[in-house]
Amino acid sequence: MIRLPNPCLVVLVGPSGSGKSHWAGANFPPGQVVSADRLRALVGEGEHDQRAGTDAFAVLDLVLDRRLKRKLLTVVDTLGMDQARRRGYVALARRRHVPVYAITFDAPAAECRARNATRDRPVPAKVLTAQLKQWPSVLDAIGEDGFDAVYPAAPVTIVNPELVTAPDFSRRQQEEPLPLDFGLHVTNFTWPGGPSELGARLAAIARAAEEAGFAYLSVMDHFFQIPQIGRRWDEMLDSWTTLGFIAGNTTKLKLLTLVTGVTYRNLAHLGKIAATLDVLSGGRAVCGIGAAWNEDEHHAYGWRFPPVKERYGLLEDALQLLPLMWGPGSPSFEGKVITVPEAMCYPRPLQERIPIMIGGSGEQKTLRLVAKYADACNLFGNVETVRHKLGVLREHCAAVDRNPADIRVTQLSGVFVGNEPPPTMPSMVVVGSVDEHIGRYRELAEAGVQTAFVRLADLGGTEPVERFGEVIRAFG
Repeated sequence: MIRLPNPCLVVLVGPSGSGKSHWAGANFPPGQVVSADRLRALVGEGEHDQRAGTDAFAVLDLVLDRRLKRKLLTVVDTLGMDQARRRGYVALARRRHVPVYAITFDAPAAECRARNATRDRPVPAKVLTAQLKQWPSVLDAIGEDGFDAVYPAAPVTIVNPELVTAPDFSRRQQEEPLPLDFGLHVTNFTWPGGPSELGARLAAIARAAEEAGFAYLSVMDHFFQIPQIGRRWDEMLDSWTTLGFIAGNTTKLKLLTLVTGVTYRNLAHLGKIAATLDVLSGGRAVCGIGAAWNEDEHHAYGWRFPPVKERYGLLEDALQLLPLMWGPGSPSFEGKVITVPEAMCYPRPLQERIPIMIGGSGEQKTLRLVAKYADACNLFGNVETVRHKLGVLREHCAAVDRNPADIRVTQLSGVFVGNEPPPTMPSMVVVGSVDEHIGRYRELAEAGVQTAFVRLADLGGTEPVERFGEVIRAFG
C-alpha cells in the first residue's frame, strides 16, 4: 500500500501498455487525473493526434500550475519517460510547495505488447519497442530526478500530510516508548442542549479528560467565536471564569488559556486573576499569554487596539510584571508601556511560580520573548515547522545564555480520531485512526514537543475524549 498526502503531485512513469491509466482510474477520481491523451483530443483531432502533442503538453503545464497553486491533488498520466519533463514537474511542485511522487510501472514487455494490441489504435510496434528498450535506463535514472519518493505501482491510500509516515513512528512508539503529555483545548461551546445544559456538559467533559489521562485543559481567551472555528454569534464563555468552573469540577488538570490576550485586561488585575485560580484549584494554574490579534473584538467591546509594536511592548511588560505580582511584597513596576505603583497580590499563588506560556511562534519577536522570559511556548504547524521553530528558539536562548531545556515545548492542532469525519470537517483538522495519531505524536515527540494540545473537532460530549484516551495511553 502506498500512502500519499493530500495535496501532492503524482507522476506516472512507464511504457505504453504498462497499466498507468488503469491504475490511475482505480485509485483516483477522474477529476484528479490529467491525461496527455485527453489533452491531445482537446487541442487536436483526437487522443492519437501526435501533431497536437506540443500544444497538449503546453496545456498540461498550465493545468498543473493552476491546480498546484490551489493545492489540489493531481495525477499526471503521460509516459513520463522524458527526464527533462519529469524534472520540470518536480520543479513546479517545489515552486508551489507541494510534495511530488513518481509511480513506476515495470510491466513485462510481453504484457505491454498484449495490452497495446487490444487498443482501438495501438501504438506502432516500432515505437513501443523503442520505449521498452529505453525503460531500464529510465528506471535507473528516476531516483536522481528529485522526487520525494519513487514507488512501484500498488494500491493507494490518501492521508493527511502529517500522517504519511505515521505507521513507522507508531511501531517505534510501541517498541521504544517516549513520554508525551496531552492537553485538551476546548474552543467551541455550541453543543447539544444549548446554554441550559452547557455547564453540566462541560463539567462532564472536563472529568472525562482527567480520567482519560489529559494533563492540561485549556480554553481560548475570546469574547465571541473566531472565524477559524465557527460563527460570530456561536456560544463563547469568558475564559478565566470558565477555568474557575472547571477547577471546581476536577482535581488534577492543569488549567490555562491558550492564550490570554495582553490587551484585554489590566495586567495587574490579570496577575490577581491567575493567582486566585491557582489558590482555589490547589496550585494548578498556568498563565498563557500572547500579544492579541483579534481587532474585531476590540472594536466590538470598545477597547483600544494598539499598534503591533505597542502590543509587543505590553506583552514584555506583562512577562516582567506577573512574576512580581506573584512574589512577596508590593514592588513598583515601570515598563515600556505601563506603570504599576504596587505589584501586590495576596493570597500569593500556591505554586512558587505560576508557569508562563507564550502563544505564537514569530521568529523575531515572540520566540525571543520566550527565550528571555517564558516557562513554555506554544507552537503551531507540522513536524518540519516545529523543528525549524525550535532551532530559532535555541538561537535566541544562546543569545541570552539560557538553557533551552528549561522551556517546555507545546504544540496545538485540530484532531479527529476515526476514518469517517463529518462532511463539514475543516481542512486544518488532522483526520486519522488511533494508530496513525500515535505515530504522528511520536514524531512530534522526537522533534522536541513535550505537551501536545488537542482540539477535538467533534467535541460536544465525553465520547471523543474517551476515544482519544487510547492515544494518550500509548505514551504512558
